[in-house]
Amino acid sequence: MIIETVAVGPLQANCHIIGDETTKKALVVDPGDEPSRIINALNKHGLKVEKIVCTHGHFDHVGAAGELKSVLGGMLMLHEADVEIYKTAADMAAFWGYKVGGIVDPDSFISEEDEISIGQLTFKIMHTPGHSPGGICLYGEGIVITGDTLFAGSVGRTDFPGGSIHKLKASFRRLMDLPDNTVVLSGHGPSTTIGDERAENMFSHEFMH
Repeated sequence: MIIETVAVGPLQANCHIIGDETTKKALVVDPGDEPSRIINALNKHGLKVEKIVCTHGHFDHVGAAGELKSVLGGMLMLHEADVEIYKTAADMAAFWGYKVGGIVDPDSFISEEDEISIGQLTFKIMHTPGHSPGGICLYGEGIVITGDTLFAGSVGRTDFPGGSIHKLKASFRRLMDLPDNTVVLSGHGPSTTIGDERAENMFSHEFMH
């Protein structure tokens, strides 16, 4: 499995590129900005995009999805509960003083228990609301891609429209049920493991009791 993470845009959102070494098919998760850097990373590994998944609809995670799709193709997917947030991403970016590319309609919606396959790799969708209503994680192949639900040492904020601290607690507990050695690839910051977060995350005691 090929894993390449490119931190993009002014908020340094992690765009995760997951490639199947046998078929050279790829999944791009959260292409938030700087499509040329994402394309260069794909080309470096000789990968062809098959699916583009947004873990949630905030502008720093979706800003380059439209341009990436128009240049490289691939199915654009997110959870239906975040479609309104996704469609207003350009307005939200402008509010924060940033600019994002064209927002295009998703090709399909993904939800709890759906599976996404890329070549010989398979990931299960976990609906993990809290940071946003339609936040999702992708779990499989020993990794979990958590978007802004879980970070190394922290969790996503819940003060944006549609955020819920109660739902985030439930989503956090679900993630903590995954095996300790599961590698966490989050939406911002460094990678970690579920075991480390269960032991050391500042929210672990509060959310687990």
